[in-house]
Amino acid sequence: MTISLHRSATVLFQGDSITDVGRLVEPDSPLGNGYVRMAAERVLTALPDAGITFVNRGVAGDGVSDLRARWREDALDIQPDVVSVLIGVNDTWRRYCSGVVTSVRAYENDYRTMLAQVRDELDAQLILIEPFLVPVQDEQWAWREDLDPRIQVVRRLAEEFDAELLAADGLLNQAARAVGGAELITGDGVHPTPLGHTVLAEAWTELAGL
Repeated sequence: MTISLHRSATVLFQGDSITDVGRLVEPDSPLGNGYVRMAAERVLTALPDAGITFVNRGVAGDGVSDLRARWREDALDIQPDVVSVLIGVNDTWRRYCSGVVTSVRAYENDYRTMLAQVRDELDAQLILIEPFLVPVQDEQWAWREDLDPRIQVVRRLAEEFDAELLAADGLLNQAARAVGGAELITGDGVHPTPLGHTVLAEAWTELAGL
């Protein structure tokens, strides 16, 4: 199964800073400067006359509860035909950096609520991107205890909602091995480098059959 990008479709990208990548602070870059822009450029090059619109509503720092709080305005009201979501690493990061814990159950409940609203109100196609971690510091390996269950949640939800799954965690960790270092894919273990964004964009456009 692949995503069908029909003529005049609206494609929405949602998530945190990995999706945002400057779009909020650079008015001339509404798609940001990461995988969203790269994926959009690939699609528009392949389908120049399809009239496809790309919208980026990623917000740096968001966890799943933040995303749910703005879901009506920044997702449902846009009435997209395709919804791509990448959320979760901040829920892990906050546990280790500031002691703020989001349980896996709360993560799953918020995520499922958002997807159910898309299904019930929009009947849009879904792409779920796994949250990922490519450790560049030894202590970040401990984060996997918190992140890995969230990755499993996303996999379950992809099955439950018949969504396309972009298995980003394994993809980016393998890419790091292939190029010779985690820091070449994610400078801090979380935020992709330009090369890391390129890997994500290529995988995303493959899900669109391009």
